[in-house]
Amino acid sequence: MDPVTVSIVVSAPREQVFDYLQDIANHPEFTDHYLVDWHLTRIDSVGAGAGARFRVKAPVNRFSWGDVTFAEVHHPHKIVEIGRMGKNNRIRTLGVYELDPAAGGSTRVRFTIQTRPATLSDRLMESVGGRGWVRRKNQRAMHRLREILEQGEARGGRVTVAGG
Repeated sequence: MDPVTVSIVVSAPREQVFDYLQDIANHPEFTDHYLVDWHLTRIDSVGAGAGARFRVKAPVNRFSWGDVTFAEVHHPHKIVEIGRMGKNNRIRTLGVYELDPAAGGSTRVRFTIQTRPATLSDRLMESVGGRGWVRRKNQRAMHRLREILEQGEARGGRVTVAGG
């Protein structure tokens, strides 16, 4: 799938937004409307190497498990996550969070997600509404992220380590 980019302005300092995003245990708070059953892949959930496994609640998705790992963490402006999903984890994913200063001490958060389907059947599944679905779910996640950071309130329990 071609890259899908969503963005939002959060009324919080860039360092605060970055500190929240670099802890992958916080991600279920703003993505749990379509990514569920989160489990950390290691005990330390912060910074490069932190990762998680989750289920994607997508329509007609028989192979719903996916995972991401923070490959690059550049304080305070960029987080790159790589992952896999789908049948036999054959679909590669690349997600990038970019944080830029905005007017009045705010932060523009931009998230870009891209997938690389391995087979024709994977490409066909993505072409049937996949791009629009991904854009809508990620735009909602950005609104939820802004709400959490601006109100200063977490939405729920933190994700645990798999098997823990």
